[in-house]
Amino acid sequence: MRTELAVPEEWVSKGVTVRRAADLVDDTTGIGSVAQGGPDVFATLNDAFTADPVVVSVPRGVQLTEPLVVGTHLAGAGAAGFPRLVVLVGEGASATVVDRTTSTDDDLLSVPLTELRVERGGRLDFVAIQQLGSAAWQLGSLVAEVGQEAHLRVGLVGLGGAYARLRTDCRLTGRGGTGDLLAAYFGDGDQTLDFRTFQHHDAPDTTSNLLFKGAVGGRSRSVYTGLIKVSKDARGTNAFQTNRNVKLSDDAWAESVPNLEIETNDVRCSHASTVGPVDPEQRFYLESRGVPPTVADRLIVAGFFDEVVRELPDDALVAEVRSQISEKLDRVAGDLR
Repeated sequence: MRTELAVPEEWVSKGVTVRRAADLVDDTTGIGSVAQGGPDVFATLNDAFTADPVVVSVPRGVQLTEPLVVGTHLAGAGAAGFPRLVVLVGEGASATVVDRTTSTDDDLLSVPLTELRVERGGRLDFVAIQQLGSAAWQLGSLVAEVGQEAHLRVGLVGLGGAYARLRTDCRLTGRGGTGDLLAAYFGDGDQTLDFRTFQHHDAPDTTSNLLFKGAVGGRSRSVYTGLIKVSKDARGTNAFQTNRNVKLSDDAWAESVPNLEIETNDVRCSHASTVGPVDPEQRFYLESRGVPPTVADRLIVAGFFDEVVRELPDDALVAEVRSQISEKLDRVAGDLR
């Protein structure tokens, strides 16, 4: 496993640190402070076997205007990697962090764990791009803690892997905190993409908004299960959960299971999910204006994803993900009409 860090030198003078845990001389790295032992057994495995954790710390009041990129590449048949990334954003600070994971096409296992903390009044845009090889497996966890009046926006892009699972826990622990969760995922061949989300509202007047969009072609499968949990002390909560899926072939399968657990009054919560083929009305509209059928379907699927993709925090990322979705559409071209 190889982890690469891209850190502009001018940030050092502002007190920003991006280091491997082995390079830190004190015990205040923040590793484990958010995950707290891990939300499940796979996160616990990461605790036990991670070898090279990366810690990003943005101090109080510092505003980073360019994305910080962390890249992890795994290689070797039978290999197992346990990437660990910790991002700490101080009070009133802001940052954009991109975590990119790739691998060879070997049969290997990735068990990543990401910890995010945004303190009072801070803002973090975090993007995780998963581009594992065709035989790789992922069993990942992302745990986030959002403080008072802080704002976290997580964008997930899932395109690779034979089986790729990611559990996301977003905990709103400070009054007025906001957590936005976005995802675009696209399966082809025999892939399985598995997303499990938990929106925990533990403080008053908090807001979370989840929008996950996926497409499946070939014999691929996608699974989404989500839970909004509102605690007794979280009055004034606004929580929304939406999962949309498009089936591009008869042999593909998409499953969506949203859930609510509410323990107090004075809240606004909703969930919605859909699974279906390309919208025939949209197809008819385009075809009636001379667009060939296969081109019409490509345009519809690309537009379907664009509601999520255009929200990514960097124009170069938006262009990159659009290009990757286009490449996926090329591979499932035979499934389109």
